[in-house]
Amino acid sequence: MAVENGTTHEEGSVVKVKSRSKVFSTKKVEQTECPLTTFDLPFLTFFYNSKILLYKGVNYEEMVGKLKEGLGAVLQHFYPLTGRLGRDEEGVLRIEKCGDDAAGVEVIEAIAENVSVEELSDDKVSGLFKVLVPYAGVLNLQGFHKPLLAVQFTRLKDGLALGCAFNHVVLDGTSTWHFMGSWAEICRGADEISVLPFHDRKQARDTRVKLDIPDALIAEDAPAPPAAEPPLPERVFRFSGAALESMKSAANAGRNPPEFSTFQSLGAHVWRAVTRARLLAPEDPSVFTIFADCRRRVSPPMPESYFGNLIQAVFTGAPAGGLLSQPPEFGAGLLKAAIGAHDSEAIRGRLEGWEEAPKLFEYRDAGKNVVAVGSSPRFQVYDVDFGFGRPEQVRTGSSNKFDGMVFLYPGRDGGGSVDVEISLASYAMDRLEKDPEFLID
Repeated sequence: MAVENGTTHEEGSVVKVKSRSKVFSTKKVEQTECPLTTFDLPFLTFFYNSKILLYKGVNYEEMVGKLKEGLGAVLQHFYPLTGRLGRDEEGVLRIEKCGDDAAGVEVIEAIAENVSVEELSDDKVSGLFKVLVPYAGVLNLQGFHKPLLAVQFTRLKDGLALGCAFNHVVLDGTSTWHFMGSWAEICRGADEISVLPFHDRKQARDTRVKLDIPDALIAEDAPAPPAAEPPLPERVFRFSGAALESMKSAANAGRNPPEFSTFQSLGAHVWRAVTRARLLAPEDPSVFTIFADCRRRVSPPMPESYFGNLIQAVFTGAPAGGLLSQPPEFGAGLLKAAIGAHDSEAIRGRLEGWEEAPKLFEYRDAGKNVVAVGSSPRFQVYDVDFGFGRPEQVRTGSSNKFDGMVFLYPGRDGGGSVDVEISLASYAMDRLEKDPEFLID
């Protein structure tokens, strides 16, 4: 990707950056810093998380004006996003500069006048996404110098692409969509947001872990890590409510009442299909990873409105031959057992182990033959209406994707439908797209 005179060239398409500015909270914020916990710190060497929302509409200036005004208003409640990463006097990492000395949120205005919303809504994920979201390929560690939230408003032929890059050290998926929904509320004219964020991170984990991070990694001119080569194909598979009921019936195999949830049944369905598509040998391990929300699992439980990271990766696995030779209930049972075992004691043990021997991972350290599920159909992503209608599509940007990464979103048309966004090696994606056992109507 090259930038010349404000124009970003990518695979024959052109996105012209028109302006860059900063947005600050329009109201006084008393807090000037925010601690980071053991739930936050492991994400330092991941990339910024990216989300893209596509909206129909032609009055770009009016839409962007409303979005910027609402952003300034909502940031008083989500003030950590206006700061930067920093260290205290003992070298412990924190978020700082998020009060009256706030560093601000970066806002980029751009134009892609020959690109339509429909073109970007295709089930085969567009390569354009990497230039519709800022900070592609930027590590969270760069939050010492870069804003913790950057937003790009791109004018399309018939609408608007809203690309958001969030520093993952600051927040997880639940907090991301809490912020997005609250921003939309303000833009629709609400005087106040309906659910205030809960900011007491010390209640989640009152620890002070000092990390020895080389200065070269956090320098403003630190080189970006190399991108995956070649880029992985990405595809959205859409499953109706009826298809999900069919998966659930197959996993429960006549059990009454059902033993396995819709998520466990869908997870097993995807896990088995990707394992088939990879042509693994019977003895090869196949691993399923869930990034589980721990808000209700920790003791005492934390409110859903907790703003920060409260997720942990939960793992299970089986030999490929065993997973595929058994009925769907086998895989669903493994998922249920892994999720059920991840209680407050297991969470605490994982945290204490990391604190004793901190280790920073890259997103690509997931291992071989992994299916890893991020996001959740519970996130009401299609309710993010800023006053000009629901999004036409919601997608994940190109960051933090590896072979086997899966993002789940509710289907736009409701009815219990789910969109499954998968990144997969080319040979396996080709097989998955033709697998009648996977493509349930």
